[in-house]
Amino acid sequence: MAMSFCGNDKGINPYSVVQGTLNNGCFVDALNLVPHVFLLFITFPILFIGWGSQSSKVQIHHNTWLHFPGHNMRWILTFSLLFVHVCEFAEGIVSDKTMLTTTHLHLFLPAFMGFIAATTSVVYYHNIETSNFPKLLLVLFIYWVLAFITKSIKLWKFAVHEVGPQHLRFCITALLVLLYGLLMAVEINVIRVRKYVFFANPQKVKPPEDLQDLGVRFLQPFVNLLSKATYWWMNPLIIGAHKRPIELKKIGKLPIAMRALTNYLKLKDAYEDQRTAEDPNKAPSIWRSMHRAFGRPILLSSTFRYLADLLGFAGPLCICGIVKYLKEDKLSVQDKAKNTKMDVYFIPSTELLQNPSVLAVLLFLALILQRTFLQASYYVTIETGINLRGALLAMIYNKILRLSTSNMSMGEMTIGQINNLVAIETNQLMWFFFLCPNLWAMPVQIIMGVILLYYLLGWSALVGASVIVLLAPVQYLIATKLADTQKSTLEHSTDRLKKTSEILKGIKLLKLYAWENIFCDSVEETRGKELTSLRTFAFYTSMSIFMNAAIPIAAVLATFVMSHFLNEKGPTPHEAFAALALFHILVTPLFLLSTVVRFAVKALVSVEKLNEFLQSDEIGDDSWRNGDMSVSMEAGKKHSGGTKAINRKQPIRYQMDNYELPTRRQMRPTETEDVAVKVSNGFFTWGSNLSTLSDINICIPTGQLTMIVGQVGCGKSSLLLAMLGEMQTIDGRVYWSKQSDNEMAHEGNISKNRYSVAYATQKSWLLNATVEENITFGSPFNKQRYKTVIDACSLQPDIDLLPFGDQTEIGERGINLSGGQRQRICVARALYQNTNIVFLDDPFSALDIHLSDHLMQEGILKFLQDDKRTVVLVTHKLQYLIHADWIIAMKDGSVLREGTLKDIQTHDIELYEHWKTLMNRQDHGLEKDIQQDSQTTLERKTLRRAFYPRETKNQMDDEDEEEEEEEEDDDNMSTTTNRRSKVPWRVCWCYLSSGGFFMVFLMVSSKLLKHSVIVAIDYWLAIWTSSRTNATNAGNETNFTNSTGPADPSSGIDSYYLPVFVTLCAAGITLCLITSLTVEFLGVSAATNLHHNLLNKIIHAPIRFFDITPLGLIINRFSADTNIIDQHIPPTLESLTRSTLLLLSAIGVISSITPAFLIALGPLAVAFYFIQKYFRVASKDLQDLDDSTQLPLLCHFSETAEGLTTIRAFRHEARFKQRMLELTDTNNTAYLFLSAANRWLEVRTDYLGAVIVLTAAGASIWSLQYSQDHGALVGLGLTYALTVTNYLNWVVRNLADLEVQMAAVKKVNSFLGTESENYEGSMDASQVPENWPQTGEIKIQDLCVRYDPMLKPVLKHVNMYIEPGQKVGICGRTGSGKSSLSLAFFNMVDIFEGKIIIDGIDICKLPLQTLRSRLSIILQDPVLFSGSIRFNLDPERTCSDDRLWEALEIAQLKNMVKTLPGGLDAVVTEAGENFSVGQRQLFCLARAFVRKSSILIMDEATASIDMATENILQKVVMTAFADRTVVTIAHRVHTILEADLVIVMKRGNILEYDKPETLLEQEDGMFASFVRADM
Repeated sequence: MAMSFCGNDKGINPYSVVQGTLNNGCFVDALNLVPHVFLLFITFPILFIGWGSQSSKVQIHHNTWLHFPGHNMRWILTFSLLFVHVCEFAEGIVSDKTMLTTTHLHLFLPAFMGFIAATTSVVYYHNIETSNFPKLLLVLFIYWVLAFITKSIKLWKFAVHEVGPQHLRFCITALLVLLYGLLMAVEINVIRVRKYVFFANPQKVKPPEDLQDLGVRFLQPFVNLLSKATYWWMNPLIIGAHKRPIELKKIGKLPIAMRALTNYLKLKDAYEDQRTAEDPNKAPSIWRSMHRAFGRPILLSSTFRYLADLLGFAGPLCICGIVKYLKEDKLSVQDKAKNTKMDVYFIPSTELLQNPSVLAVLLFLALILQRTFLQASYYVTIETGINLRGALLAMIYNKILRLSTSNMSMGEMTIGQINNLVAIETNQLMWFFFLCPNLWAMPVQIIMGVILLYYLLGWSALVGASVIVLLAPVQYLIATKLADTQKSTLEHSTDRLKKTSEILKGIKLLKLYAWENIFCDSVEETRGKELTSLRTFAFYTSMSIFMNAAIPIAAVLATFVMSHFLNEKGPTPHEAFAALALFHILVTPLFLLSTVVRFAVKALVSVEKLNEFLQSDEIGDDSWRNGDMSVSMEAGKKHSGGTKAINRKQPIRYQMDNYELPTRRQMRPTETEDVAVKVSNGFFTWGSNLSTLSDINICIPTGQLTMIVGQVGCGKSSLLLAMLGEMQTIDGRVYWSKQSDNEMAHEGNISKNRYSVAYATQKSWLLNATVEENITFGSPFNKQRYKTVIDACSLQPDIDLLPFGDQTEIGERGINLSGGQRQRICVARALYQNTNIVFLDDPFSALDIHLSDHLMQEGILKFLQDDKRTVVLVTHKLQYLIHADWIIAMKDGSVLREGTLKDIQTHDIELYEHWKTLMNRQDHGLEKDIQQDSQTTLERKTLRRAFYPRETKNQMDDEDEEEEEEEEDDDNMSTTTNRRSKVPWRVCWCYLSSGGFFMVFLMVSSKLLKHSVIVAIDYWLAIWTSSRTNATNAGNETNFTNSTGPADPSSGIDSYYLPVFVTLCAAGITLCLITSLTVEFLGVSAATNLHHNLLNKIIHAPIRFFDITPLGLIINRFSADTNIIDQHIPPTLESLTRSTLLLLSAIGVISSITPAFLIALGPLAVAFYFIQKYFRVASKDLQDLDDSTQLPLLCHFSETAEGLTTIRAFRHEARFKQRMLELTDTNNTAYLFLSAANRWLEVRTDYLGAVIVLTAAGASIWSLQYSQDHGALVGLGLTYALTVTNYLNWVVRNLADLEVQMAAVKKVNSFLGTESENYEGSMDASQVPENWPQTGEIKIQDLCVRYDPMLKPVLKHVNMYIEPGQKVGICGRTGSGKSSLSLAFFNMVDIFEGKIIIDGIDICKLPLQTLRSRLSIILQDPVLFSGSIRFNLDPERTCSDDRLWEALEIAQLKNMVKTLPGGLDAVVTEAGENFSVGQRQLFCLARAFVRKSSILIMDEATASIDMATENILQKVVMTAFADRTVVTIAHRVHTILEADLVIVMKRGNILEYDKPETLLEQEDGMFASFVRADM
């Protein structure tokens, strides 16, 4: 066949120009080639050669600066142009095929060249734009003009030769003319705006701020359309994640438009604008403000969504067309002659859509576009949702900083509520925004689907659709039920967690008393309740999954059975499969609709809560601290900003953007003479109109020490808060003096803190930060000053104990400090701040006497007074009154006396005497305190215990950490490119096997069966419909000859096919139910077993395990990890198996119908493998970043709410706001990147899916030309190919999720490997005498004890003999091994040499339960559990009430318990908080007395009891235990002076061993020196 540009058909001279040059069609086409060739010739050299010199012109970080006007328009037009060129090319080839003789290149070569030129134009443009060299755009301008002219000539010639819109080529040319015209207009617009040519002064432009900032890494708003649609700019990030983990540095900052502050201002303006002048008190609507601030992006997203949904229907229609036209005949000769003009054949426009190949390509393009639009819609809503969340968080935070304190203390707004607002409500709204386009897109989608079904199948389709629609409310019902069950599950699990953490905190006591099993059972009981609701949850989840899987089967069943009974001509294959595809499309919106509606309802509730919060009371304006305005009621009426707390609805004046404090007017000099604060005639209240403080008239003298004293609850702290403006003022004024000028000059360098007050609250408040940050609190660090403050508060010893010194994190998430340590840090913060006024609220309450004295002398008298700072000190320690310059005595909310100590001594003798007696008492206390090893040393000891066992044994710190360390070592080597992309199959297997093998088998088999049945249903449908069609065709032929024959032969066929079809559908539905139930219940049984094993392992672990494993780690396993195993893994597993099997079955069906598809499968599989591999790694990292950035944000909110008064007194609101904005932005960045990564994945898998559809269609069309096959089976293959896209996505997403969730199983598993204590012992429990130990004789022979085989021994070769009934005292310095000895009696530590023999039995041979239940011990830290008093004394319920009362009487508690409501059944709160420390210790004594054991061990048990009670106790122990052996480990030596035997220990050895009298005679002995020190 000859090739030539114009073709050389016989009898025609293609090159003749007799009728005029332009009337030769071939010449016109040649003319069209000119512009394309011109463009390629000019641009190629520029693209390839001229680039190197160009790029260095503009210094800019990203090469993504798109700044030519009409940028997006140009991309859209170029894409359309490419599409039209493809159509033109296809049309040319088809026309050419029709004119069988020779090949006419001119029909399709210009189109091909046009396609290349258009591609070149956009590449060229992009390079010019990013390198900012607009002059080169002239080339494009010339190209558009030339192309426009040549195409117009062609169009005009067509019109002359009567080629019109009924011919396809005319339409294509017209479109091209239009597009070239528009592109020309875009080019002219660029010249008009930028004036780069034909104008004297071109316009200068600067890149946007974001692109100049190297920190901004989120480029979605700045890249070109192609990169926007495919997330191309994410490639380096996602692929780089393989080599090294993504860190916060890598994701950088947010672009300005997405920062919380920007969005906050947008939302705030929309919120404030609703306040009209007529009705200033009307609460603005949050919905309206959200709509005004964020409505436009949602509109854009909805537009994308509608486009995507409409394009979605192209799938079924194209399938319908392909199956229908595969069999059509070729056209006749008359048509051909009719459509030949200008010696060329023209295709009629209608014929295009009847060509299967064209339809296949159209289907591919429609899918690509649909998916691109869908992902764009998702992205826009997610970005808007994130912006909204940032704005709401900023709004809530600002409100928190202005909340009136009375709200917080009166319990109207709890911290829990605020945390919920931040953690739950804002997220609900964000999710609602994500899903809201669905609300209006889905109904449209459903209606369109039903109309199309009706058009395909008639009435029977409506039956199927109605099945779907009627089952939607059921799904909604299930969804609400799920939400309810989840609530009850949550309640049970909180309860279980509380119990578990109580057990873990008191584990030492439980082991010593052998009670661990009782407590373990109580946890198991709660867990049982939780599992019951988990089972309900699993049931509803499986129902929901079942509905989702079964509805399409039911719908198809209903439709085809109806069509049989309505007795119409049955559906043809193309109708049947189009309907099948439509049903698949319809199910998704209906399933999602229930979710969306549920979220909408939740969003309404959230907005209600937010509204209520934003309307709640605020604190008065800042004017009270200005001195220029007295805060009083009258003022409140005159100025709009008086006391705002009284008027709830006044406008909220946020000042996020205005950090300056109001200027202050000079006060009249009479008022400021050396008075720092003056309150006159003050009546203050906490909310309710009863005044808490009444008739307050006081002055605080400047630069002096003022003390406020009075009984508990007389309003001392309230007075401080009233001066700080935290209380509501009913009447009166608070004046703050202005600083005198010389002071201003003196401290001019720190004028920022001028009016702030350093305030230390009674309940200490710490930030989640390092110790140093807690003390400096935002002030500049000054080493000298810092050191002085730390010494004054004697914090150095405590800091030395912390693992990282003063860089250790403390606070909620950091290390737990004791009360005294926390309080000293708060005081240090107040001292360190450079403010003129310092308020200290009872800073000594948690300190012992040495520290109090030191703090008073060094800190307050020396450090603060030397600085001439005004100090107000609230205290109970009356012995410090002598230091005060001014005293305010309070009683019942009013001032009793004020003046110096001298004044009071002369004027109010009674009060002075009263104080004196109190002081004497306190002095006694002082002596007592000095005698004891002070509380502080105790605290330090506990701290040391918390850290130091760990250092000795870092190897075993935590298995997880060990693994992570190994991984990190790998990461450091650059060789490992394959970073953590493997799914932990071993862990998966462990999870499944803990679910039970039978369940696993059931799940696998039922899943496989179900999917086979589903394929069988569709296959059967294909055979049925095609046999019907064949029969109908046959029937039509017979009907001509014999009109009396059967009218519809298909009914006979139906009676064979229909029952099988119904049976298959029923089987499919049943199997759906079974599979969904098995997976969920497999999950429940796995969760049951894992938790049960974990609890038992941990409770029975040796005590050493708890010393080296941080409590938080263990509790995490029971909270977060258990929650993941309970609720998150089963659905993920279900979804993963389902989507994988659907994917495999789809590929199987396609391959079996058209084996040629397998050739294409290889490269597709490789592409898919790499996409998922890269994505999973990056997704895991981003997920971790999102989680780890969320926690600090939530903590910052709750922390602010707790420390409101402090923050406001210090005047640090601005700093905290700034911090909140930073935290929010960091979290939002992580979340944005995570969702962009999800879009990255989805776009890629969607395009893969489209390619699969294209190859499947192509393969089937191609193979049909060689074999006579069912058209129906092609329809089946394509229907399956269409569904592949969704499943590809889900497989990867679920794999990534499962990988993250399996980490929880791995962590739990690592704890399941811990060794248990050896509970058995070598003797049987029955061999031990009932009443052992009877006499209480103890022999210790050559005893060596260590905590762990890796550690040094703590007791070395100890020998002693204790006679029955002897009272033994053991003393020694801290760390001498006293407590280890007491643990050795209970076999709690590793006894590796020697033995302890009690009443003739070696304790190492006894079962632990027996041994520990027969001895009693009283520990030094009192541990109580929540429950009743009875439960605390006798959890085994073995004793009578009399015995319990007796024990309480011995412990001096009987009278107190009698007064409690309920007596023995009175409530004990968590950790016994409702009793004082002393009382708790007494309960522990009573607990030991209840167990009538002949050996009692007291481990420093009387440390926190006052002297008087302790003396009584000593006597009681001596009498009540007269005939028993008592071993006392002494804290204060004088307690063991009456003992029969004293043992002095040092470093694990016995140093002295004799009667106390004998030991006292040795002057240089250790014991004697102890006693001397103690006296």
